[in-house]
Amino acid sequence: MPDLTSTLAAALESEDAQAARRAAADAARTDAASTDAVLDLLAARAAAGSRLATELLVEQLDESGVVRRFVRGALLDESAVDDVCQDALISVATSIGSFEGRSKVTTWVHRVVRARVVDHLRRQRATTPLPDDDVGPGERMSSLIATRATVRDALAALPDLYREPVTLRDVEGLPYAEVAARLSRSVGTVKSQVSRGRALVAAALEGTR
Repeated sequence: MPDLTSTLAAALESEDAQAARRAAADAARTDAASTDAVLDLLAARAAAGSRLATELLVEQLDESGVVRRFVRGALLDESAVDDVCQDALISVATSIGSFEGRSKVTTWVHRVVRARVVDHLRRQRATTPLPDDDVGPGERMSSLIATRATVRDALAALPDLYREPVTLRDVEGLPYAEVAARLSRSVGTVKSQVSRGRALVAAALEGTR
């Protein structure tokens, strides 16, 4: 799908978030090959330092179901899928700079997911109490957002779509159902937006180190 991917590349170059998001979504809806092409382009630009590409990469990995499919293929515990998906998205966002493009980005993402699944299983199987800081990336980011001023700056820079649910969930401590009611969104949508928002905050913090 060269026309859409070239449109996406041009939009990323000009930092046109609306056009880039539209081109990524249109290409991803076309077929599997187009989805892969979009993900590879976004990953390459994100690895080069584009915050917009990182944002869209997280969105597309979540919306396409790539991460969820990998997690479900490795976990028997369906109740843990959401948490491990969130941890994987955060790890992708914070480590995308290490992606060198030697393989498809989905291959790289699969390795990230495997590592997060192993971490989850290790915590589940622990027979002795784990240190308080031995938690998944999602839980760690939620705690940081609630307590650290530097994180609030990264949170403030998020698009409204993500900033509002993350603020209500992690800063005000509201349950997902109440966040959904306040924003007139479904609980599933809010959970996804909080997950993506946490990943983008984590990526922003990684870029300041």
